[in-house]
Amino acid sequence: MSPTKLITLTDPRSAAAEAFRTLRTNLMFSSLDLALTTIVVTAPAEADDKTSVVANLAIAFAQAGNKTILVDADLRKPSLHTLWGASNERGLTTMMAEDAALSTPPLQTTEVPNLLLLPTGPLPPIPADLLSNQRMNEVIGVLKARASYILFDSPPVLAATDAALLGAKVDGVLLVVQAGHSRRDQVAQARQALERVHVRLLGAILTNAPKERGAYYG
Repeated sequence: MSPTKLITLTDPRSAAAEAFRTLRTNLMFSSLDLALTTIVVTAPAEADDKTSVVANLAIAFAQAGNKTILVDADLRKPSLHTLWGASNERGLTTMMAEDAALSTPPLQTTEVPNLLLLPTGPLPPIPADLLSNQRMNEVIGVLKARASYILFDSPPVLAATDAALLGAKVDGVLLVVQAGHSRRDQVAQARQALERVHVRLLGAILTNAPKERGAYYG
């Protein structure tokens, strides 16, 4: 994935970058009863723009002065470390396996102030077992103590159970829908799969929309 995907950095005055800032604001003030601090970003199926969306949204949170951690929880096809040119030697799975890493998370700095990256680390043989483990709750708790917002990139809902398992442990899930690509039946199936396990679905983000309608919607 090219760094040009980070529109909030490469073209911060664009309509797309402004839409991410609007989405950030909407999420920050969307709930008076339950603050949204841990959010999973996923998509119905493969090839949707979920990774670029979660990266840009994390940048938007950080640019507003919020300490933010961007977590690559796609333990099947991780790409955030490539996007940021970072090492993937240690990360989320390291925290799951090592007590020392749990107390001192292997977070990496980025070029964006207030934004830290937690790559996947070594990929496990069965990602779903790792994500459903009680230890994941501890990892989330440790990260919450270190930042105001934690954003997770997760595999597509229909490709694996990972998004639903992780979604049940966080404050909410955002579904990325790509105009001209995502199928209506897949979007409906993804929503049903998340609701079946009582995940709090915050809404959908439409990408690749016709330019006159705006590049991104929250």
